[in-house]
Amino acid sequence: MKIICIGRNYAEHAKEMKSELPKEPVFFMKPDTALFKDEDFYLPDFTHDLHHEIELVVKINKVGKHIDEQFAHKYYDEIGLGIDFTARDIQTICKQKGLPWEKAKSFDNSAPIGKFISKDTLKISDINFELRVNGNSKQLGNSKNLIFSFDQIISFVSKFVTLKTGDLIYTGTPEGVGPVGIGDKLEGFLNGERFLKLNIK
Repeated sequence: MKIICIGRNYAEHAKEMKSELPKEPVFFMKPDTALFKDEDFYLPDFTHDLHHEIELVVKINKVGKHIDEQFAHKYYDEIGLGIDFTARDIQTICKQKGLPWEKAKSFDNSAPIGKFISKDTLKISDINFELRVNGNSKQLGNSKNLIFSFDQIISFVSKFVTLKTGDLIYTGTPEGVGPVGIGDKLEGFLNGERFLKLNIK
């Protein structure tokens, strides 16, 4: 199982990060050790600026390579919510030095995941999702604002990397990313229903 993350897939988030809009999907990988399914998340000691990034997550249901976009919808059947935790201070240093960002993005437990729901119960082009921190809304997103749709992402990534059953694709975060600290309570909602909960320790 691997975790594939899409960067800069919402225009307003790209703007807040002072990044150009991509002309094709931008992706990076997290190892399976990044996946985190518990509620109590312990703040890593190597960062002083850990940021939340709430994302819709697509679960791949069969093996595929060089998938044509028109058939991409057949390669996933569940959608969930996850958080792409980013050590922003480390990422900034890596950017300045022109180095890869893995240690800022791919560390253990950096990909909390919540529950999943059948895509057949959703209108794929209009999925609302939200992250609340201590009860306050911090990130609001909707799949209609994706720069690259789920099908476009699956088709593009599969040109380079074979997709396998159980792989997770984190499809990008909307604007509003920000820091978390000890004592914070994070809740992720999909169409108004809570799918994810984290207590920062």
